[in-house]
Amino acid sequence: MICASWFVLRSHVILQTLRRGLRGRCPQCGEGPLFVRFIKAHERCSACGLLYQRDYGDTWLFIIITDRIPMLFGVAALYFGFRPENWLANAAFFLALALPIVATIRYRVGLALALNYLSGRWFA
Repeated sequence: MICASWFVLRSHVILQTLRRGLRGRCPQCGEGPLFVRFIKAHERCSACGLLYQRDYGDTWLFIIITDRIPMLFGVAALYFGFRPENWLANAAFFLALALPIVATIRYRVGLALALNYLSGRWFA
């Protein structure tokens, strides 16, 4: 029984941290903002003092992963037989892939910072 409640508590903390990152808030306290501008992150949290990135390469893996997941849909469409026949279909396909990637970049960077925080908290 102790193991089950520990797992539920841990999964709640993970989900709460990921939600905070998606909202653009500090993954630790949820109060301080993550970003100065569009995707430029603050160095530290203004509320709790958490250092968001010790080394700037730490979040690279998480940013690459969150960038590649939306592209997977385009690759899957091409693999399963979608073939644009003219320039308009090519442009529409490109926009269907590019717009969600560009529109969600701030959320994906926030999620990457939250994943970096979680990896440093449990795996360091």
